[in-house]
Amino acid sequence: MKKIIETERLFLRELMIEDAENFYELNLNPNVIRYTGNLPFADVEEAKHFLQHYKDYNENGYGRWAVINKSDNEFLGWCGLKYDPTTNETDIGFRFFEKYWNKGFATESAEACVHYGFERLKLKKIIGRAMFANKASIKVLEKIGLSFEKEFNFDGKRGVIYTIEKVKTSI
Repeated sequence: MKKIIETERLFLRELMIEDAENFYELNLNPNVIRYTGNLPFADVEEAKHFLQHYKDYNENGYGRWAVINKSDNEFLGWCGLKYDPTTNETDIGFRFFEKYWNKGFATESAEACVHYGFERLKLKKIIGRAMFANKASIKVLEKIGLSFEKEFNFDGKRGVIYTIEKVKTSI
């Protein structure tokens, strides 16, 4: 198990094939995937196949990571950075089991990912995409320092793009 980031309450680690059941269950909840444009996995085997073929770590050096509660090692969801070669951008994304909503886990893990992206990966800019109707995700993006940039077509629905750039310091 490769831990990537540690916060006060959480650690983020690479996703593993052993996460397939949690991954399947997470996407099974229609409330969780309502604003994502994703469909649920057909079964645990499809989730396992997805995880077996997840290439972001090897191709980009980072990706979406499992978010684990340090107090009980519970899988809460995922959060992380994803590089899009078609736009040459890296976005922040997160998805949590509904029972962990409104407890600060998305903000805590996403903030840590942004910091990691700037400090460890030396990224210059990170974006966040959300459907306009997804007020909770937009609130997280704003809390972690991203600012509204523009609207876009998100799978036929109104979407927003938020951005944050690494602050340049001069010494």
